[in-house]
Amino acid sequence: MIEYSERITIDPNVCNGKPVIRGTRIAVQSVIEYLSNGDSVDDIVEHLPGITHEDVYAALAYASNLMSRNFVLEPVGA
Repeated sequence: MIEYSERITIDPNVCNGKPVIRGTRIAVQSVIEYLSNGDSVDDIVEHLPGITHEDVYAALAYASNLMSRNFVLEPVGA
């Protein structure tokens, strides 16, 4: 498993607290969206200045870790 803690940061003052690639304002969500639209890792690194291949893999590892957790949806209001 790729270690992402050194590459992904969350700061309430940066991008409304969304997880971003350290030292950038590039949200993990944006990286995942590029990948889901068929862009390659090379394409992403070329089009998003300041990130590396390792950053893209760290974003994937972060998303994978997040999705491995259990979620419980409860109704709101009645």
